[in-house]
Amino acid sequence: MSATRRQILSRTGAAAAGIAFTGALSELFAGSAVAAGSRGGYGPLVPDPAGLLDLPAGFRYTVLSRQGEPLRSGEGLVPSNPDGMAAFAGRRGRTHLVRNHENRVTGKIGVPTVPGLTYDPAAKGGCTVLTLDGRNNVLDERVGIAGTAVNCAGGPTPWGTWLTCEETEDKAGTNGYAKDHGFIFEVDGADPHRTGAVPLTAMGRFQHEAIAVDPANGIVYETEDAFQQPFGLFYRFLPERPLGGTGSLRAGGALEAMRVPGVPDLSVIQETGARFEGVEWVPVPDPQAVETPIRLQDFGPKGITHAQKLEGCYWGGNAVYFVSSFARVKDGSGATHFGQVWKYEPHRRRLTLVVVFGPSTDIQLPGESPDNICLAPTGGLMVCEDGDGAQHVYGVNRKGEVYAVARGARNIGTPEDPEWGEFAGVTFSPDLRTMYVNCYTPGTTFAVTGPWC
Repeated sequence: MSATRRQILSRTGAAAAGIAFTGALSELFAGSAVAAGSRGGYGPLVPDPAGLLDLPAGFRYTVLSRQGEPLRSGEGLVPSNPDGMAAFAGRRGRTHLVRNHENRVTGKIGVPTVPGLTYDPAAKGGCTVLTLDGRNNVLDERVGIAGTAVNCAGGPTPWGTWLTCEETEDKAGTNGYAKDHGFIFEVDGADPHRTGAVPLTAMGRFQHEAIAVDPANGIVYETEDAFQQPFGLFYRFLPERPLGGTGSLRAGGALEAMRVPGVPDLSVIQETGARFEGVEWVPVPDPQAVETPIRLQDFGPKGITHAQKLEGCYWGGNAVYFVSSFARVKDGSGATHFGQVWKYEPHRRRLTLVVVFGPSTDIQLPGESPDNICLAPTGGLMVCEDGDGAQHVYGVNRKGEVYAVARGARNIGTPEDPEWGEFAGVTFSPDLRTMYVNCYTPGTTFAVTGPWC
């Protein structure tokens, strides 16, 4: 366990205090092919005259897609609220960028309904797929799945598909929906009709956020983003056909929830390096939540372990990492924090608190509330901020150094009362030469190139 570090960031040439971290950051990157890197940033951000995306000198962005523009497929308009995203290698040097749209029934522009790709015509969420050439020229943009609801994050599978997660548990008849929601769906970016619009019901019906797959055995770990009590759970899904390839998760399996003995609420753990041995996995009584939401179901006299705002999730080395974006006593959590990263080692049944985020002293700097995360080309993490004030993509290297990578969307609102669109879906191209990221409002997808390595 390392000491707390108060990092100094440069904001357009002016030094100011940034995030406080407690924890051994190097643990986050164990097992990554690029983990040996320790780059501490790319220099101060240069204001963008267009007011879209501030980047360090030497970097440039391309707008790949904007909400409201026509989809190249002719299926309708680019939907609003782009969120989680991943990039997959295609044939002939192409990249398939699969992008969620977190639309509720009030969403401004819904995902167009397409025969064979629509689950519930009353729902406005789903995914779109951009196909890019080696120079990030958009060759195609089409619907990947439609008729789903509040598609927030998800995660890639070892066989090259995207699992998109519904962050809702609305039933048929609620908000005008014709079908139950709260499921995971599989999307094949190369051929969406190959996967269709089939809910993976055995993986549970709850407020899904993200997933990570153990590449050794196909076990899928799932986070539940519950803002208010009762808070969410951390799950694992044991598939009947582990690592079976596209469509194999339809065969079903068993859903379990994590119990940390003696810890009903993860927020109360404040000391990094805290370890809990003998983590238990308890069968979910009713994965479909027919009568009662899973987090309210009876897990026996020992109860179950909850946490507020469980969001990002990824696999690294021999462990799964997951994020609690924040916890607040005023919301009912046992303690307040500004972000935690947890590490679970299945072979040891061990859970460790790796990092705790502290508050920024300036809301215009990269701050609290980590959301979507991905591994960076030179080692470390890229993190999408979902907090107050200016919104950033920021990097964290294995030394615990924090650096701003992008700041954006200052063109929302007015100079006197600006609004800041959250970033989401940060991911890198298969060749690690391009960072792709979404601005949630107004819905925009960027490709950022430059000296990443």
